Amino acid sequence: MVPTKRLLYSDERELHMADKRMTTQEVVSRLRSGMTIGIGGWASRRKPMALIREILRSDLKDLTIVSYGGPDVGLLCAAGKVRALIFGFVSLDTIPLDPHFRAARQSGAIEVVEYDEGMLQWALYAAGLKLPFLPTRAGLGSDVLTHNPHLRTVADPYGGDEMLAVPALHLDAALIHMNRADMHGNGQFLGPDPYFDDLYCMAAEQAFMSCEKIVPTAELTADQHPATLRINRSLVTGVVEAPNGAHFTSCAPDYDRDEDFQREYAASASSPAAWQAFWDRYLAGSEADYQAAVADRRQEASV
Repeated sequence: MVPTKRLLYSDERELHMADKRMTTQEVVSRLRSGMTIGIGGWASRRKPMALIREILRSDLKDLTIVSYGGPDVGLLCAAGKVRALIFGFVSLDTIPLDPHFRAARQSGAIEVVEYDEGMLQWALYAAGLKLPFLPTRAGLGSDVLTHNPHLRTVADPYGGDEMLAVPALHLDAALIHMNRADMHGNGQFLGPDPYFDDLYCMAAEQAFMSCEKIVPTAELTADQHPATLRINRSLVTGVVEAPNGAHFTSCAPDYDRDEDFQREYAASASSPAAWQAFWDRYLAGSEADYQAAVADRRQEASV
């Protein structure tokens, strides 16, 4: 008799793959002061805010943050967690510039490396590919080179134009937020843009993904195209189920940006007393306390 190969169905295969579920506290326990940490999302869109809030509650400090920045950067600057920032921009979208970031930069409280958006993408990609640099035309002829004298140009070995050599940007850790994930670390975006979350994970020694909901693997593609599975489990160290975990940034189509809350956040930069009041109401307690305070705020606004 010819032996037959036993097929493993999806539920059986899942039994043999790692369960990477973690809590926000467990994620932050893996981080150390002085690390270089990349934060996914884009401005005030799909930021891993539950993980950021957990860092705010920790004793981490002297961090180098890499981000297409939004309130993730502003909050970490306001809390004194940032030593250096490598960024393409720091915006709240409907509010052009995060005021806490602006205050930190204007006071000289943080070191900054500002790249063109395409340069930052290329720096992460180079690290993910284990290359020392990648050539690009982005940044040439601009003040990016003036303010970043460490950057170098290279000649095209095939006789073309001179290129900017963007150095690889290696991360100690990456933090991202996705709409859905399974317990093994496969991550799915359901909104209009994957941003560069996969590049952050590729460039990092360890990557942690929060998500709105953890679902069975088969459910990820039951009604969605496989291309929405942007994050491969091989890139992910841990996954956290964090409903409303991107608040107050957007996480389309699950929810939009909380514009009223964002305005309150921006106003908290007006004075030390305003920041302390914002901290005491929203950030001094646990994540559950934060979500309860946000719900109370909505209730008050509806009355």
